[in-house]
Amino acid sequence: MKWLLAIALLSCVSSPVLAQDYNARIARVLKATPLIDGHNDWVEALREREGEARWTIDLTRGLDAKPIPYNTDIARLRAGMVGGQFWSVFVSATLPGEQQVKETLEQIDLVHQFVARYPAVFELARTAADVRRIHKAGRIASLIGVEGGGQFDGSLAVLRTYHDLGAGYLTLTHVKTIAWADSATDNPKHGGLTPFGESVVRELNRLGMLVDLAHVSEETMLDALRVSRAPVIFSHSSARAIDDHPRNVSDKVLKLLASNGGVVMVNFAPIYISDAYRRWSSDRDAERTRLNAPPYGGLYVGQPDKAAAALAEWQLAHPMPRVTLAEVADHIEHIAKVAGVDHVGIGSDFDGVGNSLPEGLGDVSHYPALLAELMRRGWRDADVAKLAGGNILRVMAGAERVAASMRGALPENANVPPQAS
Repeated sequence: MKWLLAIALLSCVSSPVLAQDYNARIARVLKATPLIDGHNDWVEALREREGEARWTIDLTRGLDAKPIPYNTDIARLRAGMVGGQFWSVFVSATLPGEQQVKETLEQIDLVHQFVARYPAVFELARTAADVRRIHKAGRIASLIGVEGGGQFDGSLAVLRTYHDLGAGYLTLTHVKTIAWADSATDNPKHGGLTPFGESVVRELNRLGMLVDLAHVSEETMLDALRVSRAPVIFSHSSARAIDDHPRNVSDKVLKLLASNGGVVMVNFAPIYISDAYRRWSSDRDAERTRLNAPPYGGLYVGQPDKAAAALAEWQLAHPMPRVTLAEVADHIEHIAKVAGVDHVGIGSDFDGVGNSLPEGLGDVSHYPALLAELMRRGWRDADVAKLAGGNILRVMAGAERVAASMRGALPENANVPPQAS
């Protein structure tokens, strides 16, 4: 009879009750600790899709109804209980250096402009204390990340100007190897960082800007970890042991990161979450090239309709693998296991990867669902708070302390250009 009573008691605990319990816990956690996302490409997406209308478009709601839906608007940021956001200012690494600088400044200005347009929602933040103060006031702390070392065109004076305008981190490379650092997704030229690249890391430390290793080769990661006096970040990367993409972070680097005190902010993009999806995506790209590779190759070169129909047929025979919120949680748990729970955060990459996102993580309103999944797996509230924002705030404060200790030091190699690529 006892087991019948136990079953009866369990049946009384409905899933809505459990969901309410998780929601209440999440609300308590995120009231005390801001949820901070390390990387959102909304700014660049607005520039690319809206053109000059980006300065005046209504950002409050409804951007999910656009022909190409956005992952972000103010209503959904509020629903997702976001307390702080690093807005990525990204420009193509293929542009000439001066053009990269111009477009970076335009995007920094766009962040300043939308913060000014919605002062009840956003406020610019520079420090960990700023973030906590802004969050306590009920606004979203807006930080800026520059997503590529090519964006300061080899001039540390330009880098310092970005800092003065509010930039909080620099991603050392994007998709291309540059004159002073190897990228994860290009052929290496330097074996990591050049001497000038090491100077960039030291100058970032002096300024109090975070060193972001999200797009760099493993050799560059190792060099930066060796040189940096401050904790580093991976603003939007995941675990390589689960998905063997070179953008992701190996267990070797995760262990070194723990000693450095830094944080990996887990990326939601399927190609960095699911190894099956990564392989499928590579196969699909190869098939697209086989079908139509202008100007000289491809089975249906010059016949785009036939090529598109053939690719659609291939995709029917090779369906896209499912990628889920639970797999994102797997990456978080792996990083917490290898590096420690003090060294993992959230870096969604929203509005930077289109709308091919894990089931259950389609936009900025869905962060609570991820936290609930971790709670279901047994995560304590204190550890959820570290993941949500506590860890990146600790890293920011650590970088601020290093910068304070270097106050009065001369700028690094102010007039020394990078080595030729």
